[in-house]
Amino acid sequence: MSLKVYGPAMSRIGRITWCAGEAGVACEQIDIPWSALKEADFLAINPNGKSPGFVDGNLKLFESLAINLYIAKKYALGKLYPTNIEDEARVFQWTLWAASEVEHLVITSLLVKLGISKDVEGAKAGAEKVKPAMKVLDGYLKTHDWLVGNNFSVADLNVASVVGIAHYGDVDLSYVPNVEAWLNRCISRPKRDPASHD
Repeated sequence: MSLKVYGPAMSRIGRITWCAGEAGVACEQIDIPWSALKEADFLAINPNGKSPGFVDGNLKLFESLAINLYIAKKYALGKLYPTNIEDEARVFQWTLWAASEVEHLVITSLLVKLGISKDVEGAKAGAEKVKPAMKVLDGYLKTHDWLVGNNFSVADLNVASVVGIAHYGDVDLSYVPNVEAWLNRCISRPKRDPASHD
């Protein structure tokens, strides 16, 4: 396999290597320091100058959640990725929901915890503003173990990689117990060996 993901080790590339592992496909992680993201070599992969950049043969992609959809559909169709159009639409729905309704509101909390940002007030405001969206997810998970169908899928992986930002940024999620339980199921999954295709 020729999958390669480029970016700083502490960035969104982690969700891509997670997806590749779940799909049972090797993905080489190439560390690019933050200071090099605007250099020509990296811009040839991701012209936005942001992490990650992704290469599979002649294909170059950016946007981590879209990369995961590609990996899951190409390498784990019927396992991580659904085989019917209705469930595919649900995968898109939850992935886009995470990107548009959650990520920008919780990322500041993680950046503050890591010492990258000092915007404590912005972190608090985001944690408050994200509550209605989290309650939507919590309501759904009240009657579902997973986001699409009866098994863990790329929808769970993508949304957990976003909601996990809140978790690792110490955002209080005790008001959404179904989300907490589901997130724990997702992030405590055993690491997959890319050489294994079971």
